Amino acid sequence: MTERVPSDHDAVTTHRAHVECVGRTSRPRVPLPEALAVAASDVVRVSLAGDKYHAQVRESLDGDVDLRGAFANPRLARTDGEGENHLRRWLDDVGIGAGGPLLVDAVTPGFMYGLRPPGQRVVYTARDPPSSSLSDIARDLDG
Repeated sequence: MTERVPSDHDAVTTHRAHVECVGRTSRPRVPLPEALAVAASDVVRVSLAGDKYHAQVRESLDGDVDLRGAFANPRLARTDGEGENHLRRWLDDVGIGAGGPLLVDAVTPGFMYGLRPPGQRVVYTARDPPSSSLSDIARDLDG
């Protein structure tokens, strides 16, 4: 089922985060709050102010989970070094650099999250997550 949900709706839980860099590189990472209860290696849908992408949840050296990219499909999200990282471009476009604040919306917990600059309202197209058996089949097809 598809439903349009604004970021300020009661069904959307919003968390504040700050963009960080991976190690000594300029590659961005968005730390995810523990309250989101996502696990490293999960592939989730990510909306960057309304544009839809896929991201693999990564684990940092200190054990926290984060997002380090947003890609066109789940396969690219799981494959390091392939495909365009839309997260980096989007952060540049909205002017959020290392240390900058960001809002993380839980649109469909465990499945879809939204990122947006503070003060911006976004309307998300929320979908129910596929059944686990369909997800397993898609993962097998993606490689």
